Amino acid sequence: MVDTTTDTAAAPDATTRAADRALGLLRVVCENDGVKLADAAKAADLSASTALRLLRTLEANGFAAKREDGLYRPGFRMVQLGVQALSHESLVATSQDALRSLVSRTGESAYLSVAAGSTDGLYLAIEEGTHTVRHINWVGRTFPMVGSAAGEALQGKVAPGSFAVVAEGVEPDITAVAAPVMAGSKVVAALSIVAPSYRTTAEAAQTFGALLAAEAGRVFAAPGGDAAVVSPRTS
Repeated sequence: MVDTTTDTAAAPDATTRAADRALGLLRVVCENDGVKLADAAKAADLSASTALRLLRTLEANGFAAKREDGLYRPGFRMVQLGVQALSHESLVATSQDALRSLVSRTGESAYLSVAAGSTDGLYLAIEEGTHTVRHINWVGRTFPMVGSAAGEALQGKVAPGSFAVVAEGVEPDITAVAAPVMAGSKVVAALSIVAPSYRTTAEAAQTFGALLAAEAGRVFAAPGGDAAVVSPRTS
């Protein structure tokens, strides 16, 4: 009879080591806004061949993504997995009153979005609108920053206290208006209203924008502080 005690005991150790290596490498990818294979391998204390094999596995499962410039960044699965945990964090809690106020005053769905890497944004929270025809829940969905109102706000293309208007950017027949949420001089999120284009007239978009800019300015403002609203950016 063959003694399999050693093999059985060793198997969990090998599995644990493989998991540790993959998680360590994934941590390195998540901590950098784009990282080279060689740098990721060095930081994770792995050989380049082992790091490449693990990165390919992570990439195939959506946990890592390789950019056009060859650098690795967190994949969409990694971002989506973080949504549930992030939904309980202070950013969502701090923005909840603003989202509710926007819906109360406009009837349209209001979103909180954050950057998910250098090219994409992530819908982090929603307060659904009260209209019968309203925008559905996109929480957990990523979107390209280019061509979207929230993306312009997240990329710093919209001045604090201002807003962007984009028609049919992320989806046909939908108009979005967004304003940046600032923490000091840093853009940390975007507040947006997403509504059917037929209901979002030029006048309505201006009204939404002014409300968004004001609410975004109050998210991290001192008690009693108000933000001045400046000219919008329209696309």
